[in-house]
Amino acid sequence: MADVTTGIEVRYFAAAADAAGREKDTIDLSPDADLEALRAVLVDLYGADMERVLSVAAFLLGPGDGGSGELTRDLGRRAGSRVDVLPPFAGG
Repeated sequence: MADVTTGIEVRYFAAAADAAGREKDTIDLSPDADLEALRAVLVDLYGADMERVLSVAAFLLGPGDGGSGELTRDLGRRAGSRVDVLPPFAGG
């Protein structure tokens, strides 16, 4: 039986967009993948700069995944169908 994957829309902001060199991706992972699995893929794709960003980033989980969007740093949370990567912002 083939592995089942789903496309997770990942949107990058600020330093995360700089590290990725883009503003969004679609990452194929299993439907029950957690944020740790997503993090590992992003580090494999984009290297040390992304790893530094992700070490301090929060993740906004998409509203289509059972709520109105939730901000978390808990890498054990299910990634769902959309994740925004939000590094700390200066100022404000």
